[in-house]
Order: sequence, then C-alpha cells, then structure tokens
Amino acid sequence: MRSLRVAVLAVLALTANAWAAGTVTVSEETYGSVKKIAWTWTSTAGGAADLITVGAYNGKIEMLVTDPSATAPTDDYDVTVTDEDGTDVLAGAGANRDTANTEIVIASSLGIVANDKLTLNVTAAGAAKSGTVYLYVR
Repeated sequence: MRSLRVAVLAVLALTANAWAAGTVTVSEETYGSVKKIAWTWTSTAGGAADLITVGAYNGKIEMLVTDPSATAPTDDYDVTVTDEDGTDVLAGAGANRDTANTEIVIASSLGIVANDKLTLNVTAAGAAKSGTVYLYVR
C-alpha cells in the first residue's frame, strides 16, 4: 500500500510539472537575515513562465530586481510573485518591466509574506524570451 501511495505521488508530481509554463529555475539562498530568491526564466510561445519556490518565506519584501537577458522580453512585460493565497506580494510593482534595462523596486513599494511559498508569474514577455527576477526578503 505504501509503495502505491509513493507511485501515485510521483505521477502527480510529474503531471504538475508538465503544466508549468515556460522553463524556470529557482535559486534560494540565505545571507544572515536576508533571503535571496533568483528565478531564471524562458517564456513559452504564449509569453508566459511560472515556478513556485521550494521553501516558505516570512518577512518584508526588501527589493525586486528584474533583469532581461540577451533574448530580451517584449517591452512592458509583467511580473507578479504570488503567495499561497494568490496575493501579489509585489503589490503591482512588477507591472510593465523594461525590455532592455535592469530595473529595481525598493521596499516602500513592495509587500510582505507570511510563511508561504512564492510563485513567480511572468506574462506578456513574447515567445521564447528570457530574464531573471531577484527577490530579497528580510
């Protein structure tokens, strides 16, 4: 019975990953009291990418950095980072990102997270475009 449950969970995990949009990797690091999350993404043909963090986070969002790559996304692409309740912890500050320039948003324009995993959502980026989103939480 136990091996059947493990097999079912493995199939469900593989199926869930098949539904994820785009190709995204996540790096999660802690430096003292600051947690750094880096999502490196490439969008689908529909211009979207998403991935959830492995760890759960608590604290104030201190800084958001969006960095387009050489295959730059479409101008005014959008980024949200949602908690487990679907709330954008960026408070809308990830909207209309620039196609060519690294952009930074500081804490006064950002939200908070309370013991939730975080999901990166990139939309309107164009087909097979890429970039990196950095989020700093204290």
